[in-house]
Amino acid sequence: MDLVTVLLAIIVILFLANAVKNHKEGNYKNFPPGPKPLPIIGNALTMDMSKPYKTFMELSKTYGPVFSIQIGLTKSVVLCGFDIVKDALINHADVFSDRPQAPVTMKFLKNYGVITSNGENWKVMRRFTLSTLRDYGMGKRTIQDKTIEEAECLVQKFKSYGGKPFENLISINAAVANIIVAILLSRRYEYEDPTILKLIDLINENVRLLGSPWVRLYDSFPTLMDLLPGPHKTVFGNLRNFYKFIRATFKKQKEELDVNDQRNLIDAFLAKQQEGKPESTEYYHNENLTVLIGNLFVAGMETTSTTLRWGLLLMIKYPEVQKKVQSEIEQVIGSAQPQMEHRKLMPYTDAVIHEIQRFGDIVPHNVPHATSEDITFRGYFIPKATLVFPLLHSILRDKAYFAKPDEFYPEHFLDTKGNLKKNEAFVPFSIGKRSCAGETLAKMELFIFFTTLLKNFTFHSTPGAKLDLTPALGAANSPKPFEICAISRR
Repeated sequence: MDLVTVLLAIIVILFLANAVKNHKEGNYKNFPPGPKPLPIIGNALTMDMSKPYKTFMELSKTYGPVFSIQIGLTKSVVLCGFDIVKDALINHADVFSDRPQAPVTMKFLKNYGVITSNGENWKVMRRFTLSTLRDYGMGKRTIQDKTIEEAECLVQKFKSYGGKPFENLISINAAVANIIVAILLSRRYEYEDPTILKLIDLINENVRLLGSPWVRLYDSFPTLMDLLPGPHKTVFGNLRNFYKFIRATFKKQKEELDVNDQRNLIDAFLAKQQEGKPESTEYYHNENLTVLIGNLFVAGMETTSTTLRWGLLLMIKYPEVQKKVQSEIEQVIGSAQPQMEHRKLMPYTDAVIHEIQRFGDIVPHNVPHATSEDITFRGYFIPKATLVFPLLHSILRDKAYFAKPDEFYPEHFLDTKGNLKKNEAFVPFSIGKRSCAGETLAKMELFIFFTTLLKNFTFHSTPGAKLDLTPALGAANSPKPFEICAISRR
């Protein structure tokens, strides 16, 4: 059977599946409204497949804050605005806290790890992750000290350029990666180490490619897409190489393991394997360990380093903000090393970091959710296993909570007296049961890295450069590549 015949057969099967799916969905009363989908491809032709959240925001103007969209054969529900998302993820948390078992994630992640798993496996892995992050990282003086040391290493790297233009992506990625590596592996990589450079390259390429239309279509047409070349094949190849490194790493640690002297998160997991309890076999197996380490490595590096890069770009774009931050650093920290205890004394700097996170809008779509059972929500019937996008972009740009939602405006987080003002719609780490497990760690890293860099340098763009605040294409909203000049202040 030639390829053309195979493709025609697949198209016929998809058309019939679409007809059956639509017939079933026709039996649902009060399903959220949305644009009428075409057979097989759904609403794909009218979507901005590189940045779906832009289309979602436009559709919400027509269909309201709860609406449906269909990409390929997958019908999804989009939730817009803080009040709607909070209602779903907090007030109806048990129903909206599943993850979709999408083909692109199931191919490698299956129901393992902590980000995309469901049921008891997710509960066990999240409990383990939170407890071990507390033991080896979050809130501990030791990891703050490591972060301070790493920030100084990054300062020395920036100084090595002597004020000349340089691209900051790899060095910031490596610096932030070293913090999660310390928790996972109890080690540190030099910024030029081939191992960390290879891992960074794999992750950055996958983050970029996972935002491509080809990869997004994989979830709707996995059988067809498996027959075709494209970015999805590169993503899967990168994941294989990434997991190969992870398995080799914990295999080596297993040979050196002393359960009475656990050094890091991997040791803690391997020790659980040897406890001889029923859950040791059921949950603390190598497949779960592989995916969990991958989850934590990517999440621990990508979002924090991307936020820091947005921070540098915005300080260059708004030099008056940069000067005010530096003034507060001089007044509060002086010649000392920045530490978390300084943050409560630095409301303006804290507000600027908050606004960098809000404006940067790193994960605009949120990590997708799914319904664990049928539910009637805001008058609409949403069946079990429906893919749900609680749109973080719509919250961080919600006019009801932010006076200038499309501008960089640190005053969003300051009261009339210049004190830090809390805003309940500030949810860059999401909310509810699936909120980011590493939130505390990320906040510490952002404050120490950001203040250390601005204490040591004034940042400028290269002469004649145009500063573009439009995010690059990818699964996350990252700044487009840009060069900086770090002028030493000391």
